[in-house]
This record gives sequence, C-alpha cells and structure tokens, in this order.
Amino acid sequence: MTLTFITNLIIHHQVPIADEFYQFLGKDYTFVATQAVPDSFLKNGYPDLSDKPYLLKAYESKENYEKAMELAEKSDVVVLGISPFELIVKRLEQNKLTFIYSERWFKDGYYHLLSPRVWRNLYNHHTKYRNKNVYMLCSSAYTAFDVSLVGAYPDKCLKWAYFTKIEELDIEALLKLKIDKDIQMLWVARFLNWKHPEMPVKLARRLKDKGYKFIIRMAGSGVFFQKTKNLIEKLNVGDCVSLIGNMPNDEILALMQKSHIFIFTSDRNEGWGAVLNEAMSNGCAVVASNMIGAAPYLIKQGENGYIFKSGDVKDLTNKVEDLINNPIRRNDFSRKAYQTLKDEWSPTNAARSFLMLSDSLIKGISVVITEGPCSKAEVNCSFKV
Repeated sequence: MTLTFITNLIIHHQVPIADEFYQFLGKDYTFVATQAVPDSFLKNGYPDLSDKPYLLKAYESKENYEKAMELAEKSDVVVLGISPFELIVKRLEQNKLTFIYSERWFKDGYYHLLSPRVWRNLYNHHTKYRNKNVYMLCSSAYTAFDVSLVGAYPDKCLKWAYFTKIEELDIEALLKLKIDKDIQMLWVARFLNWKHPEMPVKLARRLKDKGYKFIIRMAGSGVFFQKTKNLIEKLNVGDCVSLIGNMPNDEILALMQKSHIFIFTSDRNEGWGAVLNEAMSNGCAVVASNMIGAAPYLIKQGENGYIFKSGDVKDLTNKVEDLINNPIRRNDFSRKAYQTLKDEWSPTNAARSFLMLSDSLIKGISVVITEGPCSKAEVNCSFKV
C-alpha cells in the first residue's frame, strides 16, 4: 500500500504518527509539506524536522510540487489536511480512497452558515463529494456534527487525533512519589482569552477559602499574562498560584509527572488540545472543559478523568475538590488515563488501525473498529458533563 499524507507544515504534533506510518510502510509512505515551517516557530522552540526521510517539501521547487501532485493522484491512499484542495480533485473524480482530516469547522460559532460564500465553498470542497470514496478523520469530537450541517461525509466520520509520543512509565512508582504531598496542580497554555487563564485563579480562591493546601502552577505566556497576574494579586492567591512562564516541553512533561491534577480550561476554540494527551500519558488526573476537541474522545467521565462544563468555575471546583478529597479515585484516574493513551490513543495503535481500515476499504472487506482512532465518530454538538 502506498500512503501519502499531505498538510501544510511538518511540526512535532505530526511526527509521532508519521514515524509510525514510516515504520509500517517504509518508502511507500510520504509526508508532503506544502509550506516551510516559519522561522518564528523555530525561534520559539519548535524542532527542525526537515531531515525526516519520508518528507517531501512541495514548497521548495516546481519539481517537488509536481511530484506531490503525482503522489496525490496515484497513491493507494491519501490523507489531506490543511493544503490546497486542487491536490486531490483528480483522485476524487476517480473515486480513489481519500481521507480528509480536520478539527471542528465552526470554532467561533455557526453564524458562518449565514454566508452564501461559505456554503458555496463547503459544497465545492466537501458536500459535492458526499457519495465518493472519501472519509472524514475527525480531529475533534465536534467535527462530525459540524460537517453534518452541510450534508457532508454521511456515516463516514471517523475518530482521529493529534498523536503525541507515549513514553513507557512505571505509573505505580510515579504515584508513590506523590503520596503525602500537598496537592500540586498544573495548567499549561498560551495566555489567551479563549484558553481562560482566569479560571485556575478563581479556582484557587475558592479552594483557599475552604482551607485546602495546594499549589497551581501556570505555564505559558501571552497577551493575557499581565491580566492574569493582576487577578492573582486582586484575589490574594499569590501564595498558591505560581506563574512559571514558558518552559521547554521536556520540562513541562517532568512537571506533569510531579503533578496530581492537570487543569484544562479552554473553550470551543480549542480544536484538539494535544496537551491533554501529554498530561494523561504522564500520570496526571485530568479535569478538562467539555468543549475541548480532545476531551470527549480521550476522557471517559468518572473513569479516567473528569469533564466539566466549559466556563463553569463552580463545576470545575467541585470536580477538582472531589479529586483532592479522594486520593484513591485520583490515583485510579491517573492509572487509567495513562493506559488509555498507551493502549488506545498511541501513535502505534492509530497507524495500525488506519492501515487496517484502509486495506479493508480497498479490498471491499468489512472491518469494524470499535474504540479509539478510526472508530465511528458520534454526531453530537454537546457532550454531557
């Protein structure tokens, strides 16, 4: 089987699954990047991945772009992300097996559907091909609902993700190191309005009023950093909320392993949220907003984590407080979260499931994947908390 994966950039969130495809397929796998990684990304710590053996830099020359066009037409299977649609038009017309992968379409609301231009664009790129051999890989639990609004991909939406590297951990040893320590919580994000950095601060005030001993570390930077700092001073929680700034990813992962609870407060603008993968695979009990794209896929409510109602500080507080007061449940969440990522949502399992599904579709053999990547995506606009 020849597989070509086409998207705009090759970045660290794409590499774990790309490496696995290469392990399975060797030279029959190609990752096509249609844009160079901006220098600003590299200066901010993004790794230079330009030496990957499976990478085709379509942006470097006319010859490379033509090679990408050829692969897009002739490969047995093609996956298209954020890249020119013209790359797959010929193969769609030939009814060759194709996958589109996408986060939710309407992150900032459904008012876009009032625009005739938006409707025309969605029809020409998606609905028009609803009966073709093309499937949607949903890199958000809300993608399936969004595409259903325009009649695209009927019964052809599959769960997908951004896949992070899963290290082998001695989870029991990790949990023992946290015994008899004050509760340590971690929040990692850019300080943006839709990431809601105010929520951990308000959580801290509520927990402090109830007499709990804890520390919330907030890693990152952004336009709302100073506003968050001012709120910490205003609510008098500087003794239990620490702004630690930007840190290299390996240091963030080490902090996750030391933390009891990971808090993820973004709203519907968080398309996926790969930091949730990282927290769950590094021994945290997680409490995440229900509108985060990754949360309904990765978290089984009350089994391997908690999902709270987006924007609801009271609900967030109740679920965090429950984990503070119940160390057995908290440790159980940590164990099961790690196992969920290791066994179900790992890059290896995703690549294996995708290749098995693709092979079955090409051969006309029925294969049903019941859980995890490539299982059927539920059409739902709101997941209960």
